[in-house]
Amino acid sequence: MLPPVFGVLFDGIAYGMLLFLLSVGMSVTLGLMNFVNLAHCAFGMIGAYVAVMLMKDFNWNFFATLPFAFLSAALVSVVVERTLYRKLYRATDLDQVLLTIGLAFISVAAAAWFFGTTQQPVAMPSYMRGSINFLGLNIGIYRMFLVAVGIVVTILLVMTLEHTRFGAQVRAAVDNQRMARGLGIDVDRTFAVTFALGSGLAGLGGALAIEIVGLDPHFAFIYLVYVLIVVSVGGLGSIAGSFAAACLIGISDIAGKYYVPELGGFLIYLVMVAVLMWKPAGLFGKRS
Repeated sequence: MLPPVFGVLFDGIAYGMLLFLLSVGMSVTLGLMNFVNLAHCAFGMIGAYVAVMLMKDFNWNFFATLPFAFLSAALVSVVVERTLYRKLYRATDLDQVLLTIGLAFISVAAAAWFFGTTQQPVAMPSYMRGSINFLGLNIGIYRMFLVAVGIVVTILLVMTLEHTRFGAQVRAAVDNQRMARGLGIDVDRTFAVTFALGSGLAGLGGALAIEIVGLDPHFAFIYLVYVLIVVSVGGLGSIAGSFAAACLIGISDIAGKYYVPELGGFLIYLVMVAVLMWKPAGLFGKRS
């Protein structure tokens, strides 16, 4: 029989997978493209609302909504990138922060206007509910699904960015845009695709998160804090760092609420401070 601590670890890892899906896009755009996008979780909220609408208004199966959650967030991000973000790639960090945090406020107000301020009901398939007993531990089926999705996305991202022509173009465009253009790389299109990929993953993460954390118009702000913690702890531009940091923060959050409820969610901030005092650039980050 396994002790309860393994159940806490598993729940923490499952929660960490949600944080990873929501944060990895920001890690890529901030670490590789040097663009501060504080509206990143607004794209996660778009994916979540699309999934809810398709299930509630059109009776779609939950799994059928996931590709559309990804695509809707990616498409909206392409429009925003083309019309607003592209003009700020060479702007100061302050300009980028002011614009993107303004967009986050707008997204929250728009969500409240269209969908109201209450939590959205979610109807998950019955076979995704419940749990299975493994060596005395009750493991949630949906949490197992989250862990599997997180691992698959991590493998696909690493393969895409490290072992494909597109990944080489992204790295070349980031290292030296002028030389990349001279080599025939369409830097603007490469950045747009990279941005859409990161935002689409946020949309997918938002759709997957609604069963665990619910959905209301404040989603974009509540999880912006968690995403920033994961990115800073993991190190900018590192997929492995985001994965490790998301697991660490997820486990810390669940364990803190289970074992030291008087601290509640504050434990993750202590973990963040401890990691950054040990490694200021993050677990997998590199000093510039």
